[in-house]
Amino acid sequence: MLSDLSFEEIKFYVKHMGLPEFRGEQIFDAIYSGKSLQEVSNLPKAIKDILCKDYPNYAIEKVYESKDGTKKYIIKYSDRNIVECVLMKYKYGYTLCVSTQVGCRMGCKFCASTLHGLARNLSAGEILGQVLLVNRDIGGSRKNRMITNIVLMGSGEPLDNFDNVTKFIDLVSASKGLNISQRNISLSTCGLVNQIYKLMEKNYNITLTISLHATTDEKRKEIMPIANKFTIDEIVKACREYYQKTKRRIYFEYTLIKSVNDSLDDVKRLAKLLKGLNCHVNVIPLNVVKERTLKGSSRLEAYKFADMLKSNGISATVRRTMGEDIAGACGQLRNQIIESTTK
Repeated sequence: MLSDLSFEEIKFYVKHMGLPEFRGEQIFDAIYSGKSLQEVSNLPKAIKDILCKDYPNYAIEKVYESKDGTKKYIIKYSDRNIVECVLMKYKYGYTLCVSTQVGCRMGCKFCASTLHGLARNLSAGEILGQVLLVNRDIGGSRKNRMITNIVLMGSGEPLDNFDNVTKFIDLVSASKGLNISQRNISLSTCGLVNQIYKLMEKNYNITLTISLHATTDEKRKEIMPIANKFTIDEIVKACREYYQKTKRRIYFEYTLIKSVNDSLDDVKRLAKLLKGLNCHVNVIPLNVVKERTLKGSSRLEAYKFADMLKSNGISATVRRTMGEDIAGACGQLRNQIIESTTK
């Protein structure tokens, strides 16, 4: 698919197809403007016929808007699979949370993305397509980009789709493309330690975020199956090495689950685990998934948890809740659509 290719690769593709060199710029601009092939007015039909098998075929299926201004987009791909991406508006600009897989195989007990398992990986161009389509929908273009920040925190485990995700980072940050600074890209992982070390070797300037959610391996195994493969100590060790190499502050996501991981002892253990690491903890009251039995701690309890972390020397804040009225958490809306279609 052409959206999987860099500008230089598209130039090579055009040459290989026997087309004039200037067509490469036109094709690249059309893709990065979020246009369908039918909408590209400066290409003759003969060239469109040549491109039809390789030109990206994805589209916005539906948009849901929250009362707080958050928008959730349903993106449909050529094989009819759908994913979600979420647009959030802040004072500094627009942040888009993108999905990296159709579904997820990590099996975290508090997450809706994994309920139907993993259908398939998204290609680099399919991930990029989410950004291009939403950027256009809110009035942006290739040269007048509206989206300022990207978070790889939607459906799927980014490091379980390593090659496509890293190619996406290369594409979306390329100066010839959307030119989104790598410092404005965050990648969230449940803790695939071997892949964290691989990511380290890329020398990116992105922000690494760890979905931790527990302070003991025993408790983490109950809610996150990946804990059977990688221990918390191994994850934190990898984070310390990642910081030493990249000098990029590490972020930890800690979802508060009632009577599971929200005790004073959890605060003390978490502070001890992270002591001396340049990091920040995002404390998140659980967004309840109806198919699960876990209950969330209150926002008041979340603020107390964050305050206790700060009193133990760990930077922490409670994450702002956005898009609750449009099933804002990862995978919730996709699951609703799958269920309604099945019925």
